[in-house]
Amino acid sequence: MLDILYQDDDLIAVNKPHGLLVHRSSIAADSSEFALQILRDQIQQTVYPAHRLDRKTGGILLFSLHKEMDKLTQLLFAEKAIEKTYLAIVRGFTEDKGTVNYPLKKENGTIQDAITHFVTRGRAEIDLPCGKFSTSRYSFVEVYPETGRMHQIRKHFAHILHPIIADRPHGCNKQNKLWKETFDLDTMLLHAQKLQFQHPRTKEKICIEAPLQGEFIRALHLLNLQP
Repeated sequence: MLDILYQDDDLIAVNKPHGLLVHRSSIAADSSEFALQILRDQIQQTVYPAHRLDRKTGGILLFSLHKEMDKLTQLLFAEKAIEKTYLAIVRGFTEDKGTVNYPLKKENGTIQDAITHFVTRGRAEIDLPCGKFSTSRYSFVEVYPETGRMHQIRKHFAHILHPIIADRPHGCNKQNKLWKETFDLDTMLLHAQKLQFQHPRTKEKICIEAPLQGEFIRALHLLNLQP
């Protein structure tokens, strides 16, 4: 069963586990479980995904409960009328705050503008040798994507040389291997924490938050950082 974070007559939001696909995909034929089908069976009602989360990303996943609301929520995302907040653990010490403005290429070659803002919530240096370094440094960041391109946050942090821990293929292979071998942790440390928007029907301001999941919390504890 999925953890339901919010539900009304029009919308429902769940805390998607890391590793769970949103829906069936030809590029992930190895999977037999999908958030859409699990939720549909759980509430015995058809649901429509309002947006997407990468398979490896955990956190808030919003669904509409009828086709009229599906059109309205799709419009909210298209018009950037939904404020999204993510949390991530990345390699190295990030700046206190910053913006990554770096266009990304779609599979068909089309170039799209892509903008990501972030604030550093904590930094840690631990006795974990990596390559020529005797210690390893990490940052805990709060991320605000202004646009919603495929793998945007993952690609942007890789671009500024602060890849997300356990991200494949955009991350650091050395760090990913180190975390797997040292801590038995290979969950990508990216979490969709919060969605804020005006309800399309009631016009009420909605704020939905998803608590961090087990492996992300364990990673923070390993780094002596506070959730």
